[in-house]
Amino acid sequence: MKDAAFLSFVKLLPKRQLSRFVGGATRLDGARGAHQAAIRAFARQYQVNVEEAELPIEAYETFGEFFVRKLKPGIRPVAPGEDVVVSPVDGTVSQAGHTANGRLIQAKGRDYSLAALLDDEEEARHFSGGAFTTIYLSPRDYHRIHAPLGGRITGWSYVPGNLWPVNRPSVRGVPDLFAVNERAIVWMETAVGRVAVIAVGATIVGRIRLAFDELATNQGEPARRVRYEAPRTINKGDELGMFEMGSTVILCFERGKVALDDRLQPEVPLLLGERIGGRPQQDAT
Repeated sequence: MKDAAFLSFVKLLPKRQLSRFVGGATRLDGARGAHQAAIRAFARQYQVNVEEAELPIEAYETFGEFFVRKLKPGIRPVAPGEDVVVSPVDGTVSQAGHTANGRLIQAKGRDYSLAALLDDEEEARHFSGGAFTTIYLSPRDYHRIHAPLGGRITGWSYVPGNLWPVNRPSVRGVPDLFAVNERAIVWMETAVGRVAVIAVGATIVGRIRLAFDELATNQGEPARRVRYEAPRTINKGDELGMFEMGSTVILCFERGKVALDDRLQPEVPLLLGERIGGRPQQDAT
C-alpha cells in the first residue's frame, strides 16, 4: 500500500477506541489457549528472539504479558561511564542530530517544534540547540524503556494526544507526528545535564506505563506535570517504563552537553545499553 493510501486508510480508523479494544484483548483473563496461539504466531511472524526472554513462551498467561516481557538478566550489558549515554531501548535509529531554531528533524524535508514535543516552552529553552535522537521500536523488539544515564528523575509529564502509527509512512506523511501523538516524558538530571526521555504512543499502543510512578496512558485523563520535591535516584540502565505495543522513544539533551556518536544514522539498529554518545571531547575530564 502506498504511503498516501495507507494514511488515508488510517485516518478513517477510530484509533483511540481500537487501541483500547486491542489493549484490553491482550490482557484478557481466562483465554490462555488463545493467548498462547497469538504469542506463537506473533513470534513467528516478526521473528522475535524468544531465547532472550526471561521466561519460556508457555509461562506467559496473556499476550500482553509476553509483549512487555523482561529479558534474561545480563543479556544487555550497559556501557560504563557516568557521562556515557546508552540506548534506552532495542530499536532502530529514525533520526539523530541537533535541534535548530527550536525544531527537530522528523524525516527528510519535514521537521517539528521542540516546544510542542515537550508541551513546555520553558523546558524547550533548556534543550534548544542540543543533541537529540529518535529511536523506533518495531513489533519484534523488547518494549521496556531504560535510563540512558544515571542521575535523578526530577518528574514526569503526561501529554494526551492522537494515536497515529509511527511507522515509516506516517513519519514521512503526518505533520508534527511526534508532537501530536500521546506521550509520556521523563525529566532527568544527569552528569551531562538535563535529559528528556519522551515515550511516544501510537495506534494499538493502548498504554505507556511508568515503572517508578503511577501512570498508564490512554485512560482518558487530562494532561499532567509532576515535579518531585525529592528527586528519585536512578542508575543507568534501570527501568523507566514500558510500551504495551511498539512505538518510539526520543532523547533530548542540553546544548553542548552531549556529542552523539557518528554511527547514529537513520536505519542503524541499536540494542539497549549500547553506547550512543557522551560528553563532548573538549569537555571531557
